[in-house]
Amino acid sequence: MKTAISIPDPIFTAAEKMAEELAISRSELYSKAVAEFVAAHSGDSITEKLNEVLANEPNELDPVLVEMQMRVLRDDPW
Repeated sequence: MKTAISIPDPIFTAAEKMAEELAISRSELYSKAVAEFVAAHSGDSITEKLNEVLANEPNELDPVLVEMQMRVLRDDPW
């Protein structure tokens, strides 16, 4: 897919230098950069949705479970 984008001159110059150092084309450099950005931010919407769901749930621990966990930890010889 061909596309046209506007990039500030300093970023373009740095990208040109990076592509040359890596011995890859400018297109490959931009494709990799966008793929990494998308991967790094793909979890954002999942986190937002989980926060929405969990906002309606009680966030207090069940006292019975807490006591059971404490009992197990006391008996653990770490």
